[in-house]
Amino acid sequence: MLTVAFPAQAFDTNCYVLAPGPGQECVVVDPGVGVEQALQEVLTTHRLRPAAVLLTHGHVDHVWAVTPVCGADTAAYIHSEDRYRLRDPLAGTHPALIAMLEQQFGRKATWAEPSSVVEIQDRTRLTLAGLEFEVRHAPGHTEGSVLFGTRQVPDGVRADVDLDCTMLSGDVLFAGSIGRTDLPGGDHAAMQRSLREVVLPLADTTLVLPGHGPATTMAHERENNPYLQHLPA
Repeated sequence: MLTVAFPAQAFDTNCYVLAPGPGQECVVVDPGVGVEQALQEVLTTHRLRPAAVLLTHGHVDHVWAVTPVCGADTAAYIHSEDRYRLRDPLAGTHPALIAMLEQQFGRKATWAEPSSVVEIQDRTRLTLAGLEFEVRHAPGHTEGSVLFGTRQVPDGVRADVDLDCTMLSGDVLFAGSIGRTDLPGGDHAAMQRSLREVVLPLADTTLVLPGHGPATTMAHERENNPYLQHLPA
């Protein structure tokens, strides 16, 4: 699986591009703030055509560029519990944060909702751009936070264990940490349930591609992530 990751210009949100190979359709995951130019370079270099945009949740740093990426023909996929955020993610964003973004990019922050939005649920199975994904609902960071799993692994990945699947974990699980629960839509108890019931059962052979920071594996996180080691029963 061809996989390219690069950070957005704000908040270091990871944007991912996945495809069966060069010259084919692709899936874009979490197009954040200011990714348009870098994304276009990736698409041009590998001769890729976006078939869908997958959103792990609806916070502005993960959806900012979804509408220019989608255009008129490409659908954005988001869990139904976070669907309302796509109507105007700026509405739930602190004014000081909006002001910071406007200063950084030198223009007023505006939002246009994607023209095509598909609501997904827990265990929804998607076949997009020749790739198959399963959705796992994992609320806690937001009401509609999800993980996207696929039985494929990026080309050229090296790890301490043999990997046989990939999980795009958004802001649920990071290398050595987990997502915040003190933002709008956050719920500490829900996050604990998601970690215990959705994340911990993942196989050690799972590659984890998080919404921020470096990639990791479930084997490494199970052994080293303090937030997984001290979960309440």
